[in-house]
Amino acid sequence: MFISTAYAQTAIPSIIGGEGLMSFLPLIFIIGVFYFLIIRPQSTRAKEHVNMLSTIRRGDKVLTSGGFHATVEKVVDETILQLEIAEGTIVTVEKQSIVKVVVKSTDATDA
Repeated sequence: MFISTAYAQTAIPSIIGGEGLMSFLPLIFIIGVFYFLIIRPQSTRAKEHVNMLSTIRRGDKVLTSGGFHATVEKVVDETILQLEIAEGTIVTVEKQSIVKVVVKSTDATDA
């Protein structure tokens, strides 16, 4: 009365067959969407940022990640810059903290 009849199930289809491949298609589709919508644009932005950092030179006006608008006074080495954030106030920062170059220097003698 409370026990229902148990029916035998069919065998699990083999992965080699078409049904196994069809079960992986949604996973492959999701990975493709993540690649084209998230991974690829992020890597493109990272390459553009590295290129922007490599072209920074003296006289450029930049925006730091802390929100400071500053002028590049000196490129110390590949990773360190000296910025003037106010008249006579010079700070040393990492190049990675530069968010964008607001105004490029047009003086060719600084290159």
